Amino acid sequence: MTDASSIFRNNEILLTGANGFVGKVMLGLLLDRFPDFKHLHILVRSRPGVPAKDRFFKDVLTSPPLKAIVAKLDPSVFENRVSIYTGDIGDKLCGLEQETLDRLKGRVPLMINCAGFVEFFPPVDQSFKSNVDGVENVIAVCKQLACKLVHVSTCFVCGESDGLVEEDEPIVGYYPRRKSRQDTSFRHDDEIRFMRERIKEVYDSANSSSRPPNPNEIAQRLIDLGTQRAAQWGWVNIYTYGKSLGEQIIASEPGLDYSIVRPAIVEAAFEFPFPGWVEGGRTAAPLVMMAMSGQRHWPVRVDAPLEVVPVDQVATSILTSAALLLDGKAHRVYQIGVADRNPVGLGKIVEWMRRDYCKSKGRPYALMPGVKILTPARARKLNALQHRQINNLQKFVVGLRKLIQHSGLPGKRPLSALATKLRMLGFQATIRDQMMELYQPFMHDNRFVFEAENIRAGNNRLCEEDRKKLPWTPEKIDWRSYWSEQEMKGIQKWVAEEVNKGHTFKL
Repeated sequence: MTDASSIFRNNEILLTGANGFVGKVMLGLLLDRFPDFKHLHILVRSRPGVPAKDRFFKDVLTSPPLKAIVAKLDPSVFENRVSIYTGDIGDKLCGLEQETLDRLKGRVPLMINCAGFVEFFPPVDQSFKSNVDGVENVIAVCKQLACKLVHVSTCFVCGESDGLVEEDEPIVGYYPRRKSRQDTSFRHDDEIRFMRERIKEVYDSANSSSRPPNPNEIAQRLIDLGTQRAAQWGWVNIYTYGKSLGEQIIASEPGLDYSIVRPAIVEAAFEFPFPGWVEGGRTAAPLVMMAMSGQRHWPVRVDAPLEVVPVDQVATSILTSAALLLDGKAHRVYQIGVADRNPVGLGKIVEWMRRDYCKSKGRPYALMPGVKILTPARARKLNALQHRQINNLQKFVVGLRKLIQHSGLPGKRPLSALATKLRMLGFQATIRDQMMELYQPFMHDNRFVFEAENIRAGNNRLCEEDRKKLPWTPEKIDWRSYWSEQEMKGIQKWVAEEVNKGHTFKL
């Protein structure tokens, strides 16, 4: 059996992405369950006017998932056994000085890379910087340190799918529309070279123009380029395309000992650090917020499961794979999904959200219009009709306000307020339409079920004490309770508050 406690007690770790949603929970889990860890070397990006060390101590350690855990620890832990380095995986050698790497060589046998750029359709060069160039830089650091690598990716590198996604699919040469394992049409190194040339052409073309480069036009051309290229091979967005390329870089690196951890859709905590903790614009957040604003028409595939996994289950899986890799017993790929053993259907989720919306309004569900399942085409028609109705009302109100203004009659102020409300309704409808288009591959077009046998077997390899510290228990999730009590309430508390304050979030 693998003794994770002993492994973390005797091995130093280099960690990236500790300031992210998954990274914070994984760091908290390590500090809480394995407080006698040997040493953590943590890479943190600085911000203008905020050095990396200040950002870590002020933003990370005081965040909700870590604050209570840190308070229980002796301050000497962070003085003697935690080192902070300024860096970014998008930079050469992740921004680490050669002197630092020389000092760490022979000391650090493992690097855990939780950093990544999680946005579905960004300019493709931004995605590449983190998810492709960043992987190359991480590997370069691993080679200098002669260390092993745990890399956090995503289950959705599978691209288009209709059913079980197995863990033993070869990584190198994979693309979603691959006809068989003998299909050699795709070479990641050729694809990366091709895309870097196209990205350069976009910038060269913009800079050679007689007018100053327009950043918005450049960004849109790069989004279109990445979207087209991802769709050509069968990936559902730029993010999963870039993450798959990153995996193939890792898998083709000679001599690199690695494990890739692929979470499904990472959402609110099940138990740790406390039920319902969620941060930022998680994938389900816009859907929950639309449901809680009254949305009842959903273009979903009711028989398809939503592959949601609580963040603490992801964090325990990363640490489990790290212990197994250091112990020489790891699998190459760990898919972190739940639908293979404990699925939850999209049809049930949208109904639960509708019921919770009715409850929040104090109205009996039986007396309210229920959920209506639509095809995407039908949803687009209804949305277009709603936009026309809002636009016609806006024109009417504007015309009426002008008439009242010219005639000197009262009523201008209420009409101005109504016009503002109609503009907001139009804006909300546009955002809703964009969200539905964005999520269509996950809610309607595909059916994802991720095999998760490797993490189940890996967890069983841990000694009994460590299985309690690093539980893998997706079968215990009561989805009805989790969705209402953890996911929806967590998003309303931790995400909606930030949105209401004016903070933006990315998907």
